Amino acid sequence: MGYTTILDIIGSVIMGGVLMITLLNTHANAVQNTYNYGGDVNVQQGLALLVNTIDSDFRKIGYSSIQTFVLNPTQVIILADTSKIKFLSDINNNGTIDTVYYYLTTTSGQSNSILYRMTHDNVSAAVTSQYPGVSIFKFAYYDSSSNKLICPVSSPSKISKINISLQMQSAQPYNGVYVSTYWNSTKRIAINVMNR
Repeated sequence: MGYTTILDIIGSVIMGGVLMITLLNTHANAVQNTYNYGGDVNVQQGLALLVNTIDSDFRKIGYSSIQTFVLNPTQVIILADTSKIKFLSDINNNGTIDTVYYYLTTTSGQSNSILYRMTHDNVSAAVTSQYPGVSIFKFAYYDSSSNKLICPVSSPSKISKINISLQMQSAQPYNGVYVSTYWNSTKRIAINVMNR
């Protein structure tokens, strides 16, 4: 074999290796993009469902479907803390006042927590809905002058607005990175509840 033949073989091996590395990187990027976009859609769908439930529940704080039965506005919110809230409402629109309780639990060794939504009424036992993948679930509470209240709120009757921060992320990371989405909203306690 001549000198030029050996150089041709070495050059071919180097070019083949570069081409192989390029193809492998392209494949890895395609897999990561597929995971990220698919995971992003799943996380956003989960967040949208949870936000719809939260919006519906928080809009009904202190609500009663029976016009003659009025909840005491100073007792509508039972517990107000940074990652949990408990309030009264006729959630099912059936004339029975429910206790609605949102709280976040963390499991050791896992990056995601589970958000629980528990409802009680006088007829049924507790019904719990679980929302996995929640990494942030925080509340901030404000009085009617927009002053932030210290948590846990010792006088829940002073709460006029509730700020909710919520982040959900994928169950499994890809290359150590979770796909996540974030939502933040401020809910005003219904004026008809505050003016009763």
